[in-house]
Amino acid sequence: MKEAPVTTTFFLVRHAAHSRLDHVLAGRMPGIHLDDRGIAQAQRLARRLSREGVTAVHSSPRERAIETAREIALSVAGEITVEPAIDEIDCGEWTGCTFDQLRTDPRWTLWNAARSTASIPSGESMAEVQQRALHYLGRQADREPEGRIVSVSHADVIKAALLGCIGASLDRIGRIAISPAGVSTVVVGDWGSKVLSVNEAFCS
Repeated sequence: MKEAPVTTTFFLVRHAAHSRLDHVLAGRMPGIHLDDRGIAQAQRLARRLSREGVTAVHSSPRERAIETAREIALSVAGEITVEPAIDEIDCGEWTGCTFDQLRTDPRWTLWNAARSTASIPSGESMAEVQQRALHYLGRQADREPEGRIVSVSHADVIKAALLGCIGASLDRIGRIAISPAGVSTVVVGDWGSKVLSVNEAFCS
C-alpha cells in the first residue's frame, strides 16, 4: 500500500483588529496594539484553534500579531516563536500615512495595479515579501514534518503566500480578502503545496 505523503499544515492567521485598521497604513509602526474588539476576536479564534492539534505558534514581530498569537498560545499550552520572515511589509515612506493621503499618490495607484513589479518607495517589493513568506513555509515544513503550525502574520503577506502556493500572479492579490483574525490553511510537503481554505472567519 502506498504511504500517504508527509505534510506540514499551516494555519495562516491575520492579526486581530486594532483602532487604526482601515484608516492608516500601519506597516511596521511601533505601538499598534489590539483594541477591545481585536482582543475578543483573538480569544474566540484561540478557542477555535485549540481543537486543531496545534504543535507550534509563530508570530510576526509586530505587537498586534504577538498579542493575537499570545491568546492562541494560551489555548494550546504553547510558547510563541517570533518569526521575522512573516513580518509585515516594510512600507517605507508610506508607513503611518492615512489611506486618504495615499489615494492621491500615483505611486500608490501603480503599487496596487502591478504588485508583481512595483515597489514601495524606500520599502519592499511584493516579490520580496512573497519570497520570504514561501521560504518560511518550506523551511518550517522541513523542520517539522507533520507539524500543525499557527503563523500569525498580516493580510498582504498571507495573500502573497497563498498566491505563491497556487502559482498565481501577484497582480491577482486584490482578488483575495483576508479579514482580521481570518484563517487560511495550507499544507506543504516535498511534493509541493496546496491551499485548503482561505479567510475562514470565526470572529465578527
